[in-house]
Amino acid sequence: MDKHHRQPQLDKKFLGVISHQNPLIKFMLWIGNREFAVLIALFFVLVSLWGFVALTEIALENHPHEFDRALLLSMRNAADVSDPIGPGWAEEIGRDFTALGGNAVLILLTIAVVGYLLLDRKPRMILVVLIATLGALGANNFLKKAIDRDRPDLVPHGSHVYTASFPSGHSMLAASTYLTLGALLAQLQRRKIIKAYILMICITITLLVGISRVYLGVHWPTDVLAGWAAGAGWAVCCWLLARWLQANDGGNKHCKYC
Repeated sequence: MDKHHRQPQLDKKFLGVISHQNPLIKFMLWIGNREFAVLIALFFVLVSLWGFVALTEIALENHPHEFDRALLLSMRNAADVSDPIGPGWAEEIGRDFTALGGNAVLILLTIAVVGYLLLDRKPRMILVVLIATLGALGANNFLKKAIDRDRPDLVPHGSHVYTASFPSGHSMLAASTYLTLGALLAQLQRRKIIKAYILMICITITLLVGISRVYLGVHWPTDVLAGWAAGAGWAVCCWLLARWLQANDGGNKHCKYC
């Protein structure tokens, strides 16, 4: 064949850039193969971010929002705001629920899960779990110091507090931890009803933790809503990271998450 009619040869550097081994190309292919799920997840993250920003504007006001006052007082005896509605044991249950989002419980849960993942040789998922818990804890502490909202002063506190009010740390950490772990556990199940059951349990725990914070009078409702928004958005990001690590595990193709 005449040299003037030879097929053009692609430069090796260019071939390396478009190779499937290129991390950027692998990431783009991963998105392309799961476009609907990724778009839904990113939309949820954006909605969570928008909601958090809107709630932050309320938190930065000089006086409590009427919504906060009304909802907080609705959980109190009208004749005595120091008394939460319901019988005496209801307040104890509220403390039990709020403990599920406390640092001690979540640290123990994280240690237990990390230990299991070490024994099961899933180091990549350890990274996801630590980001979901320690990452959310660090972000929450930063936000509390930056916004520095005062705790509610309308009613006595039913639990000891030692940090700023916004966003609710219990609500944010419960959402990020339980929803991330629930999503990872549900992903390992084949039956959809079991997936739904796991996620419903994790969502229920997250809701109970947040509601208990308002019931005990230690948070404004907008603190809890912001914690839920930030924690749920964080959990979705962790879920996307886990899915991407799964698709690019390269080391062990026989395990779901490596």
